[in-house]
Amino acid sequence: MTRWVMAGLAASAALMLGATTASAVPSNSDLEVVRLDPDPAPPGGTTTVHGFVANLGPQRTGSSFTVLIDLPAGFTAVGPYFPANCRSLFGQVVSCTFPAGLGALETATALVPVRVNANVPHGTVAEGHVRVVSVDDHNAANDRTPFTLTVS
Repeated sequence: MTRWVMAGLAASAALMLGATTASAVPSNSDLEVVRLDPDPAPPGGTTTVHGFVANLGPQRTGSSFTVLIDLPAGFTAVGPYFPANCRSLFGQVVSCTFPAGLGALETATALVPVRVNANVPHGTVAEGHVRVVSVDDHNAANDRTPFTLTVS
């Protein structure tokens, strides 16, 4: 009889584990990075990169997502950043995490102030990138876009 009770408990645990696993499935959402070029800035000056992300749906995000801002040589992230949890990696990449729950057709924006190094000549045009990373996202084709930094 003890053998049957143990078997029943094992079967119940397996069913509960299966139910828990099924509820942890990522949402069906499509995060798209929208291109926004920052304002021009002079050598030594600053501008702000907008990491603008839209959820094209059809569902609300079920997991957190990360927006990454990749800066080209000659430009450095200087902060403060929005949201406050953004972190700079060597001044060239900024990582910002947003919580789960971005609704379909809603947007999120990371704001990253960027300083143009003083030795970058006037007229320089450089390309950076904004990326979004999420386990919920089902369309990788629109998860990255360039932006242009112009030195005035």
